[in-house]
Amino acid sequence: MFTSVDDVSTRLAETGYLASPAVATTVFLAARLGKPLLVEGPAGVGKTELAKAVARACDARLMRLQCYEGVDESRALYEWNHAKQLLRISAGRGETWDEARTDIFSEEFLLPRPLLTAIRGDDPKVLLIDETDKADVEIEGLLLEVLGDFQVTVPELGTVTATRRPFTVLTSNATRELSEALRRRCLFLHIGFPDAELERRIVRLKVPGIDAALAESVVRVVGALRAMDLRKAPSVAETVDWARTLLALGASALDETVVRDSLGVVLKHQDDIQKAAAKLDLDAL
Repeated sequence: MFTSVDDVSTRLAETGYLASPAVATTVFLAARLGKPLLVEGPAGVGKTELAKAVARACDARLMRLQCYEGVDESRALYEWNHAKQLLRISAGRGETWDEARTDIFSEEFLLPRPLLTAIRGDDPKVLLIDETDKADVEIEGLLLEVLGDFQVTVPELGTVTATRRPFTVLTSNATRELSEALRRRCLFLHIGFPDAELERRIVRLKVPGIDAALAESVVRVVGALRAMDLRKAPSVAETVDWARTLLALGASALDETVVRDSLGVVLKHQDDIQKAAAKLDLDAL
């Protein structure tokens, strides 16, 4: 997929994703070693976007499994089209059960979900298992089978083994601890808040037309907000949203009035807004 770490950085940048050296190196190793990549970090720092950027950079099909409490095998792997099976059985009333069973448990009646779809076929794919930590612990057993050998057993059809492994990304906000068995199968990457220089580059890339001085001010103020004891520190996504908001408002600089009127874009809790309004000193930044 990639020839070098620099190739990763260049091709991801062409899709609009600015990767740090650590991110580019880990993506290159995951692709070269054929290992799943477990990406942890706070919400909004670009974990999900990384998988999307890899898919765009490699012209690969993105298969996404969005995890949540209660997601099960039928949502993650496959299920049978029961309505279509019943219609088929009704249409063949003169058949024996053995004759009908051979037909209804065939590809025509199979509904593949993201995990099964990702390991079938020879076309390049990126498998995104998003917010893995939100799924129940039981789903990890299924992931161990799929990510260990990249194969899936469908009792009625047999074992499906990947002829071309997908580039696999698991994301986690660390709301619960993932099992050591799952971690052992993956390369690990932590994406935190970027340094000021990288965040300025991200803002300039994502918000065309913003003045360099205003972009620098936005990043500096967001950095000060992250240093406060807030319920939810602003993410990179919120930095970009704030920059777009200021551009839409026609603001040429950050002053107390502009900040006070637009803090709800970057902070999502009223007590955080009140704390920031009381403690933020623009003159000192």
